[in-house]
Amino acid sequence: MRVVVTGGAGFLGSHLSDALLARGDEVVAIDNLVTGSQDNIAHLFGNRSFTFVEANVSNYVWVPGTVDAVMHFASPASPRDYLDMPIQTLKVGSLGTHNTLGLARAKGAKYFLASTSEIYGDPQVHPQTEEYWGHVNPIGPRGVYDEAKRFAEAMTMAYHRFHGLDTRIVRFFNTYGPRMRPRDGRVVSNLIVQALGNEPLTIYGEGQQTRSFGYVADTIAGVLALLDSDVNDPVNIGNPGEFTILELAQLVVELTGSTSELVYEPLPEDDPMQRKPDITRARTRLGWEPRVSLREGLVPTIEFFRSVI
Repeated sequence: MRVVVTGGAGFLGSHLSDALLARGDEVVAIDNLVTGSQDNIAHLFGNRSFTFVEANVSNYVWVPGTVDAVMHFASPASPRDYLDMPIQTLKVGSLGTHNTLGLARAKGAKYFLASTSEIYGDPQVHPQTEEYWGHVNPIGPRGVYDEAKRFAEAMTMAYHRFHGLDTRIVRFFNTYGPRMRPRDGRVVSNLIVQALGNEPLTIYGEGQQTRSFGYVADTIAGVLALLDSDVNDPVNIGNPGEFTILELAQLVVELTGSTSELVYEPLPEDDPMQRKPDITRARTRLGWEPRVSLREGLVPTIEFFRSVI
């Protein structure tokens, strides 16, 4: 296939580009490099099946030639980024989704939306199934990301129903691994960077809020399984192993050999207290489930951060 990947120089987009190329697909990566980096794709520039285009998909986007799939991964995705860039986040979720859906329709291509477990907000159902509609504060600070993705899902399904477009929607739970930005504000990168510097580890609240952490290789395997499937309904892709933030911090200290102590700060506004995917749909419809434990995945992630900080 010839695949357009928006956000192709980002953390997930670059790993996705690697995986598509490895199986013989061509990739056109589009990124405005606001949160992505050419460092993530520098190793691909000599590959004749790979093309990079620096562009903002919130503006009109066009790709010459045939396109078999459009995979919309462009968006700020960490709390620090979308709080710093609230309007850009809303625009890439709305205008960017509309523009890339238009590209897919014009090319007769499959459309793949990278959505998020954030659409569940601070959930009142646990674990979260795809049927759960969510509990989101639309005017809170996190609403710019949550509602951008909720709108993107609605627009994608509208194109599917009204135009007959072949669409896929993935809802990611916390994904981590090499190529994360060291100071992007995500909990895994924050804790690892602090631990490697023997700085105090920042814990919000009492650290009892839970998250489910999926290693990037597992996540990308789930993406490809969904892309190749006939499933139009949203699918959770994440690791159902559930950890408190305090447990994560203790594991990071152990694996880094850090002398860091823990410091506690107030919880951010609208911070979800628990997050765990129900992956029944992924297991039954895609034959997918994660293979890498948190301990196993943190080892190469920590080594990556050692090399870049």
